[in-house]
Amino acid sequence: MFDIQEIRSQFSILDREVNGKPLVYLDNAATSQKPNSVLEVCHAYYTELNANVHRGIHTLSQLATEEMELSRRKIQKFINAEHDFEVIFTKGTTEGLNLIAYILTQKLQKDDEIIISYLEHHSNIVPWQMLCERTGAKLRVIPIDENGILQMDYFDQFLSEKTKVVSVNQVSNALGIVNPVEEIIAKTRKNTDAYVVIDGAQSAPHFNIDVQKMDCDFFVFSGHKMYAPMGTGILYGKREILEALPPFHGGGEMIATCSFEGTTYAGLPFKYEAGTPNVGGNIALGAAVDFMNRVGHTHIQNHENALLEYAQRQLLEIEGIKIYGEKARRTGVVSFNLEGVGIASDVGMILDKMGIAVRTGHHCTQPIMNFFNIAGTVRASFAVYNTFEEIDALVEGVRKAQRMLS
Repeated sequence: MFDIQEIRSQFSILDREVNGKPLVYLDNAATSQKPNSVLEVCHAYYTELNANVHRGIHTLSQLATEEMELSRRKIQKFINAEHDFEVIFTKGTTEGLNLIAYILTQKLQKDDEIIISYLEHHSNIVPWQMLCERTGAKLRVIPIDENGILQMDYFDQFLSEKTKVVSVNQVSNALGIVNPVEEIIAKTRKNTDAYVVIDGAQSAPHFNIDVQKMDCDFFVFSGHKMYAPMGTGILYGKREILEALPPFHGGGEMIATCSFEGTTYAGLPFKYEAGTPNVGGNIALGAAVDFMNRVGHTHIQNHENALLEYAQRQLLEIEGIKIYGEKARRTGVVSFNLEGVGIASDVGMILDKMGIAVRTGHHCTQPIMNFFNIAGTVRASFAVYNTFEEIDALVEGVRKAQRMLS
């Protein structure tokens, strides 16, 4: 059974007040709050297990290693990877995408092409631009229409023997639009031998992920958007691809042998995990997976979709509101502006005075904002602990902001 009050009781921060008002936290696309079970795991690591992993024969090191590797196996199952060593711990989606773009350097040459989309976060734009600068490759961008939907006929035209990488997000962080990644992957496989990279930062918190069924080469996501600590994330890569590509960082843990004459590299996953990892955070990421599994993906999706539908319906009753991507399939996000209100941040500040946390600005997606000829939007984003009453508070706050600012 889905009990929203029982779920909310697991998040102590939701009991606090902001500016004398009950906190209404609607900035989940930026980062989610953490359940007590995750926070307790973090605390237990630092008070009971604190030791480095994979390097010590003493008890604490052995126990910490066991817990982190158990977390890796939980995440393997969470995304249905074939092997646990295909799961690489990172600091988050941004590091994962930079890692991929770096290790693919030797696979590209002048006039090769990389395809991304207009809906990408800067983290899925800039690393590819840097790869183009290193190699002479060219970037091609799938355009969007007035509803924010990818124009797939352009993607069909772009695909060629020059295509070496296709990298798109599964869900837009700015608009919440769900992209047709299954179609993109299938067409890429049919027409090219390009690497397929999926940015799952905004889909892993909401969807059931199956990387084998998806048949992507790489899948990246962040822990802090799915109830885990900041500074945690995952890069999934197919075994044969990761084994064939070079390391990212050099240092401890990622070596098999090291001498002044040369170095050989460790096997997966350690080849891509140089240095001391965020052990406590990585263990807590497994606890976040446990939390999501207890709630159930079906319950999470159904509840969040109901929140989005309700929020859009209520907000559209406000005269002069513009919701971006209104007609597209979306999840977890409603991004909007008010007619006659020039700065989205003004709306955000008024909402904050009412205890309502939303995100304002360009959301690290300036190309999207340029397409719509706006500086930014007000973005409300939902998680499993949000309620319909909180949506009502948001709508009331937007109405108040409109009266004050118009």
